[in-house]
This record gives sequence, structure tokens and C-alpha cells, in this order.
Amino acid sequence: MDGTAESGKGRRLLDRATAGIPASLYPVTHVAELPARQADSVDWPEWAADGVVEALKASGVKAPWRHQAEAASLAREGEHVVISTGTASGKSLAYQLPVLSALVEDERASALYLSPTKALGADQLRSVSSLDIKKARPASYDGDTPLEERDWVRAHANWVFTNPDMLHRGILSSHSRWSRFFRRLSFVVVDECHSYRGVFGSHVALLLRRLRRVAAYYGASPVFVLASATTADPAAFASKLTGQECVPVTEDASPRGSRTVALWEPPLLSEISGENGAPVRRSAGAEASRILAELVIEGARSLAFVRSRRGAELTALGARRILSEVDGSLAESVAAYRSGYLPEERRALEAALLSGRLLGVATTNALELGVDIAGLDAVVLAGYPGTLASFWQQAGRAGRAGDAALVVFVARDDPLDTYLVHHPAAILDRPVEAAVLDPSNPYVLGPQLACAIAELPLTEPEVAAFGGDAARAVLADLVKEKIIRRRTSGWYWTSRDRPHSEVGIRGSGGEQIAVVEADSGRMLGTVDPGSACYAVHPGAVYLHQGSSYVVDELDLETGLALVHAEDPDWSTSPREIVDISVLRTEETRVHGGITVNLGEVSVSSQVVGYLRRRPSGEVLDQTPLDLPEQSLHTRAVWYTISAELLGSSDGLPSDGVAGTGGHRVGTEVLEPVGTGGSRVGTEELGGAPGTGAGLDPARVPGALHAAEHAAIGLLPLFATCDRWDIGGVSTAWHEDTGEATVFVHDGHPGGAGFADRGFAAIVPWLAATREAIVSCECPAGCPSCVQSPKCGNGNDPLDKAGAVAVLDTVLGALRQHGSQ
Repeated sequence: MDGTAESGKGRRLLDRATAGIPASLYPVTHVAELPARQADSVDWPEWAADGVVEALKASGVKAPWRHQAEAASLAREGEHVVISTGTASGKSLAYQLPVLSALVEDERASALYLSPTKALGADQLRSVSSLDIKKARPASYDGDTPLEERDWVRAHANWVFTNPDMLHRGILSSHSRWSRFFRRLSFVVVDECHSYRGVFGSHVALLLRRLRRVAAYYGASPVFVLASATTADPAAFASKLTGQECVPVTEDASPRGSRTVALWEPPLLSEISGENGAPVRRSAGAEASRILAELVIEGARSLAFVRSRRGAELTALGARRILSEVDGSLAESVAAYRSGYLPEERRALEAALLSGRLLGVATTNALELGVDIAGLDAVVLAGYPGTLASFWQQAGRAGRAGDAALVVFVARDDPLDTYLVHHPAAILDRPVEAAVLDPSNPYVLGPQLACAIAELPLTEPEVAAFGGDAARAVLADLVKEKIIRRRTSGWYWTSRDRPHSEVGIRGSGGEQIAVVEADSGRMLGTVDPGSACYAVHPGAVYLHQGSSYVVDELDLETGLALVHAEDPDWSTSPREIVDISVLRTEETRVHGGITVNLGEVSVSSQVVGYLRRRPSGEVLDQTPLDLPEQSLHTRAVWYTISAELLGSSDGLPSDGVAGTGGHRVGTEVLEPVGTGGSRVGTEELGGAPGTGAGLDPARVPGALHAAEHAAIGLLPLFATCDRWDIGGVSTAWHEDTGEATVFVHDGHPGGAGFADRGFAAIVPWLAATREAIVSCECPAGCPSCVQSPKCGNGNDPLDKAGAVAVLDTVLGALRQHGSQ
């Protein structure tokens, strides 16, 4: 502790949040004090247009911080640049200064702004418009832009604010109507670029290559300016995203108040049990409600980030209920904030929070990106947001005006969250992850190349920008399917119809399943066909803009899911069984009796039922389903263990029991519900590193199954994926490997780079997996370590001690035989 008055504010708020909790149930596992940082300002660059500088000064910016001026000057000089600094570090100024100066000085110049969300784009447009720069004509062009305004934007706007979806469907698809704009295109701003990861990021990377190609057709070569939360190796990521070499600016010169960061593990609930009798923890959302209420009583302006829209609403309701018992007037100072609200509702909430009339807000990540909420006293994160970049982005909302603040991370009942609250260095001392994307994924490359060729014929020299040999292989398939035609001068589109409307850039492509309200016929949204059986199976709870619907019927042939409005006090968790076969092994490392592999696999899955759960985690019932089997061609990382190292050389079970014979024991992503009992030490779990696991044959399936569940839960620590992006299979004997095998695979066709990241980080990943299991205090396995609500085998068999023995054996062999 640094003992200053500033850091004392965060500690005082934490004391308030834990007031009245008995010492035996004290939930805080670690407290860290992060020191304040002083600002480093510099003079305005000489090249900046006088009118722009005066307008920025009038808006309250007396002088730029060093990183703002550095990034702006690089862009001005024609360098592609990525600025990667913390929340509230003024990244917007880094692109506003060169773009607005260019628009003022050259009437022919134009600029494009891209953001991952419409809300962020609207905020940035409002910020630029408020400067009232003469000759700058900023305008929005997205799905909400009225048709009568779109012609004006094309004809007159010189800074267009849009998103990747509209660039794909509405601008590049009809680029001839935008010829004036493209001829003059000087800058492309890609805001919050760290959010472009996985399949979505791979689509956007190819979309930006299409944008550069169309701009070049009209004679323009725009400078790319990218803004990102802190991320590992921003230059490499930005270069991969844009296809252009980018210069990084990473030294944050903005002021930052001191922050108290507390890691919080919710208490056990003795009166409720989960699946197979596992104990249940108090939910992170319920805990966030109580913390938020205590902070409001203290008069602290606070945000609570919750993972779902429904969760945000329930957290706000819970806090209001607690406050109404203390002082009825205080209940009115708490509200929910999420996407789906009307713009005027959002603005009213933001204004109320800034003015102090609203003290507590429970929100989804709608307030993570871009919206200018400053000067908050505390931020509560109910569950790990998936990446360290998002964690610090959300935490950065606290103390944004340079004041001291409190950040509380409340763990969900989940292996990754459990690991983090017991290993604070994994949050506080680790560098943020590198964002993962794979533009060479053929399932992404195919539809993107089709769109590119429909826009302009593709010539041989242009193939390199789209991936070289990988692109040529995809082009050959498109020619074979008669989607495009090959001529000596290049590749040509053969149809009158454009492919753009059939290509969804936020998924893996293919015909989307329409979600329709049966009574009104209103279409609520779409779901990728690959995830339809999982997301909109009959009986599923479907959330749309904060409203709940229950699915009545799913017709995969017509691509229709019919729903009715209902707000049940339970959620649904699908159960599926999975088989996996190895198609191609790309890399193999042999370490004694352990092999680690990376390659292509075929995954067949079938949703066979679903559980209904209360918010507490209590399981109400399980309902069987009869849905078709689906197939997925993707990438996986897998390890095999010899019978000798398992300690079960007398013969492995192969009778079709869960976990054997290649049968699936879990495409898991763990959003579990509870732990209990006393902590089990390493010595009780057995399996000394470098020795065999010493497992009887009957224990092998449960040990592998538990190790697989936990490994899936921990992979997001090393690859910027959501747990719903990956799955897994474990088996005591697999026909393709001939040994006990644990697979973890990408959940998207062709893969998204997550399995590759797991293969590259196999030792730290499995070491963290082992630690997550050992750190959990339950005696025999629970959702905080080895259980999964998605497990097709009902979390049976599971052997917690056996999982640690397996991981000790694998890690011992990897270390002994020279892995990283």
C-alpha cells in the first residue's frame, strides 16, 4: 500500500463493499494498489490546421499528450499507424487532428471511420460534429441512416462514419456510386481494432484488403490510423489486419489516478446444490448487486459490468431491491444500461450518471467501448470479460478524470475465473494477449474473394494481398463450382447478382437462420446455421435487445426459428454429444510417451437435450431433444498419453462408456455454477511431475474428461477467444491415435487461430489448467474446476484427482523432453 490519501479512497470503498461480511466468509482473495501516473503534454504540432487546434482548445484540450501528438504526426507523414494505449488516453485526438487538418487544407480530401458498433460510431461522430470545423462535413452511414439522407452522404460528406457491416454490404458492393468519395480517400480510421479477432476479425482483415483495392482502382492510397486498447504486439496485429506495415505508438502519456484492485470470490450457498450434487456459489451477478448497492450508499458513482443483457437488468434490480430496504429514494439512483436502448434513453442515462443523479449502473460491454463516461469512483466486473484487453478497458472506466478509484473483479463459478482470483499475477502482471485472427481460413477467404471479384475482376498480382497460395486454392474451388470464371487476365464474376447479402462477416457465412416472433411475424435477428441447434433449439431462451423469448420451433430446412415473448426466471444450457476424427496432422512433438499435435479435424455434434437453471445455478430439470447431427471441419490441438504413462497398461476401457471409444465427453465452454468443500492440496491429488499417472483403467475416462473441461476453460487466458468459440473431446482410446487423447478444437469452420495458439503455449496453458483445478477448494470436482453445464455426458465420469495426475504426467514429460 502506498499510504496516500488517494489510494485510501479505493480502500475506503472496498471496506464499505465488504462491510458486515464475517471474517470466515471474507470473499477478497487479493488487493493491489496501482499507483497514479502523471501527464506528459507537448506543444501542438506545427502542421496542425489553426482552425482545428482552436476548436480542440475550445473543447477543453489545452495541449496534446505526447502519444497523441506522436501518432498524429506519423499519420500526417503518411505512415500507417496503430495507437495502443489505455482507456481514456485520448486516442480519438490522435486521428481527429490529422484527418480534420487534411479536410480543412484540401477540399478534395475524404476520410472513412470504422467502428465495431453503431453506438461507438455515433459517439465519435457527435464528438467531431461538436467541434464545428469549417469545411469538415462528417456524417453517419449505417443501417439507421434514413434512405433520403444516404444520397446526401454519398454526394457531400467528406468524413463518413460507418461500421464493417455497412462497408461490406452498402459501400463496397456499390462502389461506383461512391466514386467521388473513393477518389479523394486520404485516411481510414479503424477504431477499437482489438475487437476484430477470431472469425469476425478474419472477415474484417479481408474486408480492409477489398477496401484498399477499390480505393486504388479510383487512384487513392489512404493512410490507415488504428486505435486499440493495450494489446500485445500491436504493430504485428494491425499489419495483419490491414495488410499494410503499421508503426506502433504504445507509451501512454495520459494522467491516471491510483486504483485499488480487489479480486473477489463469492461465498458458497449451502442450501442449493448443482448437477451431481456439486455445491453452488453465490452468482457473480448477485454479488455485484450487493457491492453496487453498498457503493451507492457510500455515494460512489459506480459501474458494474455484467456478461449478458439479462444479467445487467437483474443486477440493477437486485441493487435497487437492497437499496429500497435502506432508503427508498436511493433505489432511483440505480439503473441498467445495455445495447437495445433507444439513443435518447442511452443519452439520458449517460447524462444522469455524469451529473451524479444516477450513482450506480449495471451494464453489458455497451459502456466498454468509446462512450465518454468519466470520473467514476468504482467499477465492478461480474465475471472475466474474456481478455485482459477488455478487463483493463472496463477497469479503466474507474478514475478516468485522474481521481483514485476502486476496481472489483468478482469471479464467476468458472475455471478461468477461479484461476485468476487465486493467481493475481495472471491479471496484474501479465502483458495483455495478442489478438488472434486468420485471414487465410478458406471458409472466410472463399466468400470474401467472391465479394472482391464481384466488385472488380481480380488480377494475378492482387492474389498476394489475399493470401497467395491459400487464395489460389480457394479461387480454384470457386472456379470449379462455377461461382467465378478464370480468364488469362484474371478471375471474373459470372452472375448478375452480388454475393454480399449472403456473406455474414460476423459469423462463418452460409444461410443464416432467421429468428421470428410467431405472433407478429417480426424478425428479431439471425443465427449462424452452425450454432442454430445450440442457440435456438426448441425450448431455448433467446435474448434480443434485453427482451426474452422462448423458442417454439426450429426448422433447419426453411432456416426459421419461431419464438414467443416470455420472461422466465430460468435460463437454458444445451447438452450435446460429439465425435471427432483426425483429417490431417500438421505438426507433432514427441516427448517420451506424450505427443502434442496440431492439425485439421472433423467434428460431428448433436444437441441431445438441455437443462433449465435458475440464476442461482440450481438445476430445475433436463429435457431431451431430437435434432440432426452436424459436421464441422476445423482445427484442433490434441495430446496423447501412452498406456504406460497412464499407469493402465493392462488395457483401456473401450466399451462405449462416456470418455471411451472416441465418444465425445464435452464441447465445453464453462459457465458453471459452484464449488464447495475444503481445498485439496497437490499432495492429495497425486501425479508427481515426470512420473506416470498411476491410474487404474476405470479412472482414465473421468481423469481425461476432467482435464479436458478445465483446459477449455483456461485456453482464453492464452488465446483471445471466448469460451463459446472452442470445444473439446476426450477419450481413453481414439481410433486415429491409438492412445488416450484429449482434443481442444476451434468452434468455427476452418478454425480461427485458437487451437494454433494453444499448441504454441501448450506448457503454460496446461500448467494454468492444473493450477485452476488445484486452487479450487471443492473435494471432488465442481463447476469452478472440472464441471461444465454443456457436457453431453452430464459431467459423468469426472475425476478431479485423476485430472491433476494426468496433467502432472503430461507436463513432466513436456518439460523433461525439452518443450518450451
